[in-house]
Amino acid sequence: MRPCLSLIFLPLAGCLLSGCNLSSTSATTPDVGLAITGKAMGGQQPIVGAHVYLLAANAGVFTPNATGYGNASLSLLTSGTGRTQDQSGGPTNNFYYVTTGSGGVFNISGDYTCTGGQQVYLYALGGNPGLTGGTNNTASGLLAALGTCPGTAGTTGNVFSSSLYVVMNEVSTVATAYALAGFATDAVHISSSGTALAQTGIKNAFLNASNLETLSTGLALAATPSGIATVPQMAINSLANILAACVNTDGTVTGGIAPTACYTLLTNSLSGGTTGTQPTDTATAAINIAHNPAANLAALYTLSTATPPFAPALTAQPNDWTLALEYTGGGLNNPDSIAIDSAGNAWVTSYQGSTVAEIPVTGTYISGASGYPANLSNPYVIAIDLAGHAWMTSATNNNIVELSNTGAAVTGSPFSSGGLNSPIGIAIDALGNAWIGNDFGNSLVGFSGAGTLLTGSNGFTESGMIEPEGVAVDGAGNIWSADFVSSHASKFTTSGTPLGDFTVGGLNGPVAVAVDSQGNAWFANYNGNNVTKLSNAGVPATGSPFTGGGMNISHAVAVDGAGNVWVGSYATGGGLTELSNSGAILSGPTGYTGGVVNSTIAVAIDGSGNVWTSTLQNTTLAAGVIELVGAATPVITPIVAGLPATPTSDGSSKLGTRP
Repeated sequence: MRPCLSLIFLPLAGCLLSGCNLSSTSATTPDVGLAITGKAMGGQQPIVGAHVYLLAANAGVFTPNATGYGNASLSLLTSGTGRTQDQSGGPTNNFYYVTTGSGGVFNISGDYTCTGGQQVYLYALGGNPGLTGGTNNTASGLLAALGTCPGTAGTTGNVFSSSLYVVMNEVSTVATAYALAGFATDAVHISSSGTALAQTGIKNAFLNASNLETLSTGLALAATPSGIATVPQMAINSLANILAACVNTDGTVTGGIAPTACYTLLTNSLSGGTTGTQPTDTATAAINIAHNPAANLAALYTLSTATPPFAPALTAQPNDWTLALEYTGGGLNNPDSIAIDSAGNAWVTSYQGSTVAEIPVTGTYISGASGYPANLSNPYVIAIDLAGHAWMTSATNNNIVELSNTGAAVTGSPFSSGGLNSPIGIAIDALGNAWIGNDFGNSLVGFSGAGTLLTGSNGFTESGMIEPEGVAVDGAGNIWSADFVSSHASKFTTSGTPLGDFTVGGLNGPVAVAVDSQGNAWFANYNGNNVTKLSNAGVPATGSPFTGGGMNISHAVAVDGAGNVWVGSYATGGGLTELSNSGAILSGPTGYTGGVVNSTIAVAIDGSGNVWTSTLQNTTLAAGVIELVGAATPVITPIVAGLPATPTSDGSSKLGTRP
C-alpha cells in the first residue's frame, strides 16, 4: 500500500479548485475560520512525525537561474498552539510546521497570514511510514498544489472549500512538481518575478496540477475534469511508483553492490539531470525529473517496477518522462499553427476544419464545441497581437483573417490586398502591424492593425526571396523571413529596405524562424534534419547548423524563457528537440514525445512553461494538439509582448525571456 497524506478542509465560503474564478485581492489578512485537519498514512500504517508546512509561491525582485526564479517560498503558518518553529538550519529553517502524531493525525487551526492571489501548496517532510523501530525517513517529501489563497474574508476566488478533501501522496507530488516545474528550483523555492504576466503564468501552473490528478483521492486522472484532453495516467503512476520506492523505506541513502532505493532515486535525479546538486528528498527529486525528463531513464524506470503501489502504470521504459495532455474536440481537425495569448490560452488553427480553437488552462473550450468559424477558410499560421486579436493566413483563399479576442471577425476582415498569393507565415511587430510571408508571391506584405496595406500592392522582395514561409520580428523592428525554395534568409526594415540575403549556416529549405533575446534568428530547415542560428547581422553561430536530438525534417521552432530553442520534426516518429542557446542538445538522443508526439507541425511555449504542439499523427489520435506539462521555461506571451516599444540597434529584446 502507498503512503498518503490526507487533509480535510472544514467549512469556508469558496469554490472547488476546478471551477474557481481566480480573482485576486490586494489585502494581506489572516484567513478567518479555516481549520485544516488530516492524517498521514504509509500504506496501512500512519506516518508519524512528519512535518507539514503550508507554503506560498514567492514573487518580487529575483535573480533568475537555469531552472527557476531562486526565491524561497513563503511560510504561511504562524506561531501558536501545536506549531513548532523549524530550527534545523536547512531550507525550512524558521518555518513553522505541525507534526503528525499518533495515527498520523495533524491539525492546523487558528489564523495564518496570506495574501489574496498568492498560490498555496503543502509540503510534508519526513516521518515514519509504518516501519518498526520508529525510523524517520528524512528523504520522504510530498507536495500538493492547493491554488489561490483565500485572502480577505468574503472575496471571490477561494480555492479552499468546505467539501474539499485532499490526499497528499506521490501522485499529488508528481502533479505538483510537473505543473510548477517552470517556477521551481526545489520543493521550498517556488517563485515568479511578480509581474502581471508572471502572476498569470504561475496561477495557471497551479491550476494545471488539477488536470493531472484529483486532490480528493490522490489518484491520477485518465482525462482532464472538463473531458477535453486525455491525461497520461500510466506515466504519472509510474513516476509516483518511482518516488514510492524511496518513501516506503527508512530513507537510507547507501550505494555499492546493493544500492538502496533512495540512493538510486536521489543520485539519478540531480538538478542538471546527470550533473548538478543531489536532492535530499523525493519532492525535489520529482521537480528535478520534470526539469530533465530525458535523463537516467533506465535507472528510474527500474525503481517503478519494484513494488508499484499505483496502477495502471507503464509496462515498458518510456522514451522520456514528459507528461503529455492530448486535446480533442473544440473544432480541432488537422490542427496546424498554435499561438499563446497573455492569459495563457492556446489558439489553434485547423486547416481542414476551417476553425480556430481557443484552449484555456482548465475548463472547456472558450471557442465552443466547434471553434470560431467567423470568415475562416483553411486557416494556416496564427499570431496574437497586443490587443489579443488573432491573425491568421489562408493560403487557399489568398487572404488573412483578424479575429477579436472574443473570436469575432474585425471590420473588413478578411484582408486580401497586397498581391497576396498563398500567404503562409505571419508575425506581429511592436506597432501592431502584421507581416505576411507571401509564399507564391515571393514577397513580404505588411498590414496595419486595422487591415490597411502598408507595403504597396506587391510587398517587399529581393532576388533571393523565393517562397518565404516563416516570418519573425526582432528587437530592432526588422522582419526576417525563411525562404523555403531558395534556402535563403531575408531581412528587411519596416520601410522595405533589404538588410540581408543570407545563405550561410546550413540553411536548407527553411520553413520557420524564431528570434531570441539577443536578436539571433533560428531557422528550422525542412530539407535538413537540423536548425540554423544566425546573429542579428546574419553571421552563422559556431557549429551551425545544429543536428541531433532526434531532429528529422525540421518544421517548427520556438524559443522559451531561458533562451532554449525547441524544434519540431515533421517526419514520422518526429518529436520535439530542445537545444540550449549555444546549440547543445538538452532533450536526449531522440527528443521528447511524451509517448504520443509524432510528426510535429507547430510548437509554442506558454507563460507557465508548458510546450504546445500540433501533430500530424500520434499513437492515440489521427491528429491532435499536445501539451507537455511544465517541460520548458515560462516565456513572455504573446510573442509580440517581448518586443521593445523603442527599437534597439542590435535587435535585442525580451523575446525568449521569462515573464
